[in-house]
Amino acid sequence: MNQRTDRTARGLAYRALQRIEQDGAYANLVLGPMLDESGLEQRDRGFATDLVYGTTRMRRACDFAVDRFVLKAPPPELRTLLRLGAYQIVFGDVAPHAAVNATVDLAPQRSRGFINAILRRVAGSPINWPNAATELSYPDWIVDRLTNELGAGDASAVLAMMNEPATVSVRADGYTQDEASRWVGELVEAGPGELILDLCAAPGGKATTMASTGASVIAADLQPRRAGLVVGNARRTGRHIPVVVCDARNPSFGAQSFDRVLLDAPCSGFGVLRRRADARWRLQPGDVTELAVLQQQMIDAAATLVKPGGVLVYSVCTLTAAESIEHSFPLGWQPLERPPSPWRPYGDGARLLPIDAGTDGMTILRYRRDA
Repeated sequence: MNQRTDRTARGLAYRALQRIEQDGAYANLVLGPMLDESGLEQRDRGFATDLVYGTTRMRRACDFAVDRFVLKAPPPELRTLLRLGAYQIVFGDVAPHAAVNATVDLAPQRSRGFINAILRRVAGSPINWPNAATELSYPDWIVDRLTNELGAGDASAVLAMMNEPATVSVRADGYTQDEASRWVGELVEAGPGELILDLCAAPGGKATTMASTGASVIAADLQPRRAGLVVGNARRTGRHIPVVVCDARNPSFGAQSFDRVLLDAPCSGFGVLRRRADARWRLQPGDVTELAVLQQQMIDAAATLVKPGGVLVYSVCTLTAAESIEHSFPLGWQPLERPPSPWRPYGDGARLLPIDAGTDGMTILRYRRDA
């Protein structure tokens, strides 16, 4: 890559994709600092972001579009270039000739003929997708899992929507947050004078939502770095929220200390795959089972912290039964009324699909402890 092309949006995207695909870097962590150091104008920053996130999401589909014309697997750096070019041609709002020429400019001199030939074939050939998983660019097991969980129609629509760029909304206090996440915070129904615990609180959106009601909120998270995010976001939104570093499986609080506890547990993230571009390639089938065990341990611990008559709200940004309605709550707990549409009734709780309101996908369970 020459110095001129290295400074373009495509050049930045190529370098970011190499780090994601070859070094295992997380897209959301690697791209931000690169953009900040790039000096690119806002329009080019947006284009680079789309190229990185879009190429990462559509990796499987891009590979299929390319591999029809490749006789021998290309080395990693050329594979990344071919994906970048194919994304622009097949999925991007880019003229094919511009996508081909600009991608060729990023290639080493000795490889430009190869890149040019393959991408021109991609641009000139219709694609007959072999199956939905390839066309939508997900591992087979994710498509199968969501089809079993949601039914074929909803699963297809959800998977397609999660290939679109994520949207966010800005609250009155300036905090940027997906609407579904804000709704979960509101569904805790915290009120003035109540003492609330937010376990697994980072980055702090739900904690600050609850604190805005006049409730006293304590936030907790396992990792000091993530706890620091809550501190910073509380400060920026003008909320006083003490933050504690602790393990939600063994929280450092007295029994029956809180009026309400929110447990927004670690999960597989099936509901936020549009926001985490590379997550679909990192997830493994066994992750759901392992996470379900962890979540149940957290539920059991969180339940001990709630006063008689108090409320425990459990939420996950995923859509699987194993991580939500298949969990058990202790004896002496009663499910609360489910939230209304766009939430859908789901077991004792409710599930929000991305297609229901253009938000992240969420599942929520709300239980009251007997007085």
